[in-house]
Amino acid sequence: MCDAAPSGSPCDARRAAQADPPLRRGPLLAALTGGVVAVVLAVHWPALSARAICFDDDQYLLANPLVRNPSAESAWRFLTEVRRPSTVKGYYQPLAMISLMLDTAMGGRPDDIRPYHRTSLALHAANTVLVIVLVYMLFGQPWIAAMVGLLFGLHPLTVEPIAWVGERKTMLASFFALGCVNVYVRYARRGGWARYAGCAALYVLALLAKPTSTPLPVLLVLLDFWPLGRLTRRSLVEKIPLFVIGGASAIVTMISQSQFAPMPVPGDYPALRVPLILCHNIVFYLFKIVWPVDLSVHYAYPKLALSDPMVLAGVVGTCALVPALVISLRWTRALLTGCLIFFVVALPTMGLVGFTIVLTSDKYAYLPSVGLLLAAAWALCRAEGGVVPIGRPTPRQIGVLAVVLALAGLEARATRHTLAKWSDTEGLYRHTIELDPGALRAYNNLALTLADKGRLDEAIDTYRQALRVDPKYPLAHKNLAATLAQLGRLDQAIAHYTRALELEPDQPAVHYNLANVLARKGDVDGAIAHYEAVLRLQPLPLAHFALGNLLLSNGRFDEAIPHLSEVVRLKPDMAAAHSNLGAALLRTGHVAEAVNHFAEAIRLQPDLLSARKNLASALTHQGKTDQAIDQYRQILRLQPNDPDARRKLGALLGQ
Repeated sequence: MCDAAPSGSPCDARRAAQADPPLRRGPLLAALTGGVVAVVLAVHWPALSARAICFDDDQYLLANPLVRNPSAESAWRFLTEVRRPSTVKGYYQPLAMISLMLDTAMGGRPDDIRPYHRTSLALHAANTVLVIVLVYMLFGQPWIAAMVGLLFGLHPLTVEPIAWVGERKTMLASFFALGCVNVYVRYARRGGWARYAGCAALYVLALLAKPTSTPLPVLLVLLDFWPLGRLTRRSLVEKIPLFVIGGASAIVTMISQSQFAPMPVPGDYPALRVPLILCHNIVFYLFKIVWPVDLSVHYAYPKLALSDPMVLAGVVGTCALVPALVISLRWTRALLTGCLIFFVVALPTMGLVGFTIVLTSDKYAYLPSVGLLLAAAWALCRAEGGVVPIGRPTPRQIGVLAVVLALAGLEARATRHTLAKWSDTEGLYRHTIELDPGALRAYNNLALTLADKGRLDEAIDTYRQALRVDPKYPLAHKNLAATLAQLGRLDQAIAHYTRALELEPDQPAVHYNLANVLARKGDVDGAIAHYEAVLRLQPLPLAHFALGNLLLSNGRFDEAIPHLSEVVRLKPDMAAAHSNLGAALLRTGHVAEAVNHFAEAIRLQPDLLSARKNLASALTHQGKTDQAIDQYRQILRLQPNDPDARRKLGALLGQ
């Protein structure tokens, strides 16, 4: 079967499969590509000034010690922490993390995220170039390749993976995946194991950036079907190494992701859930691609039943689309293959395997859209009737070009409008809530943003809005309690911490924070009970330290010593732990041990006055007056107006 095309047209499928595009069009292609990239960069330029921090950016940047501290050791940990990544709760994605770390090395930091956006925008420009080259290699028409690249580069759905720092994985994986496809086309045309090895290497790099690149070998099989026209048993056999690589990556992904949360698979769902998800998502993405309005970083999870209008529209739309694509095979393989490429590449993000809590997201359409772009390239070939000549173009060709430029203009306008929502974090979350008043995570993150700005009353109101949407949302209870405690409203804080624990009992951080509030309120026994609950769940040094200090301050020295000793064992460089352990030992008569811990605390932190004062007292107790005098003099050098140190020094000097 071969697509119908004008005689001699570069769109003829057999000719496209048999020969590389003419080299004489290279300068024209380069000029058009440069123009497209310039336009794409100009339209997306405001992304460099975007300051919004989105949902999981704390894991990828704000609270990631390896990204924040670039080094060879950090890079090695990203590469070697395969089964259970320690800084990001999710699947193995070392290249994405190393890429963010390198941006930090080039000046990126939480209060200046421009370097991260700069790299993401550069990757988007590179991906646009790769799309143009791919279309040109397949169809041989520089003008059509440039038009398709322009539509890809300017589409509003590309805003999210550029402006969202944590989505570096999408941009980087797409870069390697598109590179893999380009090299594969060269291999399909000219052969050569070096090209095949290059294709496999780029596939591995794509998987190391983001494992949702797994279906790439299936994409290559579909390209063999159309437009390469080389789908044979041999072409399938040559993909076996790629499928083995993809299978290994899928196993690693399942293992690493399951360390942090259950990963339901289709067999765990009710029978109708899978087809309803697929139907909903197919039509959702096609609609957003054709009509990209009301774009958001969070879309409401639909009720997976035909009573939900979006699900019903998905089922009706899919039932109409599938027969239409099958019928289109009478004339062309382009439409069916393009849609299959979109579906196959998007499949890992369709929500069938539960590695995320969302069902749809703009970023999930970034790489899959290549399938639809190839179908669009075929349609443009048919519409133009051949290559745009260097001389005078035909009226039909001018019309096609005008339509594409008009669409590109509409895309550019929508992209700028979407970028404006990323100007700051507060605005981004308010926009999200406006589109979906039930977006609990958006309420929570908006409240955190307001609290960071010191607008605590507004933060409290926002948490309470979230709890009106869902009174059983534990994160809102926890964070509301923390804000109330910050304002000294301890009884209300205790009530919300208690409710959070009723909803999720095994949360060490909530037990710890509740213990701190109870200690502030004077409920020593209650605080001790919750510190002990923390230690049963997770032996955190901070909990041992807090519990030891509470026992110490309440005169329970013997009980404090084991906890403070454990802190010293787990964190031997913690000066305050040595100092407080010394204080407990001193009060139980273990003076020599106390002196050793005071000395170590001072070595670690020479300006720690509490350790020097306790050491001076211990030395006095041992009769080492000269050494005690020296410590009091050191204290007065650090704090000249300390009356207690002056009095005790005077007493020692007067002896």
